[in-house]
Amino acid sequence: MVSNAVALTPLKPDWLSAERAALCVIDVQQDFASPDGLLGQYGLDMTRLTPAIEKMNVLVQQARRAGVPVVFVGLQTAPETDSAAWSEWMARQGKDPEAEQAICRKGTPGEAFYACLPAASDKIVMKTRYSAFWQTDLNDWLQTQGIDTLVVTGITTECCVESTVRDAFHHDYQVLVVSDACGAYEDDLHSASLRAMALSFALLTDTQSVTAIWETQ
Repeated sequence: MVSNAVALTPLKPDWLSAERAALCVIDVQQDFASPDGLLGQYGLDMTRLTPAIEKMNVLVQQARRAGVPVVFVGLQTAPETDSAAWSEWMARQGKDPEAEQAICRKGTPGEAFYACLPAASDKIVMKTRYSAFWQTDLNDWLQTQGIDTLVVTGITTECCVESTVRDAFHHDYQVLVVSDACGAYEDDLHSASLRAMALSFALLTDTQSVTAIWETQ
């Protein structure tokens, strides 16, 4: 749910035009969102993400109808791209780095998109870190499309969504975070992340506000 402490920003239609905006869907993958995925097997309650994923699907469908580019971002891990610093950070917490690195492993069912699926016309970006901008072609692709505004959704709010939002702002994009189309496994983390992004990096909106504009385009 959207934090009551952070107000949504009224939107202007030109901010979301197909000529300048793109919709980003981050990390809606088997291991992150399916009860049968790795985190589901670890006991996390995936039903907490269902409302946000439903909103993402509404946004994806409306973006396609309006001619707004859709970008699906996913995590894809592999031994050759694993972070030594991340592994050491996990080990210092008493966790097993190998077990943690198994999430969204390349070539496993866990890396597949789940419940909100890309079409052939959508851009797909596979990343090896939290941010969709880190060592990917996302920034170059957005620039070739003339895009200066990102409408961001996905999971989890406080991790890969926020990391991508911060980097997008540092790359000089305008960023709109669709609050009810982002999800986390804990409500307090979701709300705190929304507040942090609203204070420094992004404007907050909701699915109804975005789709109301795209329906007229």
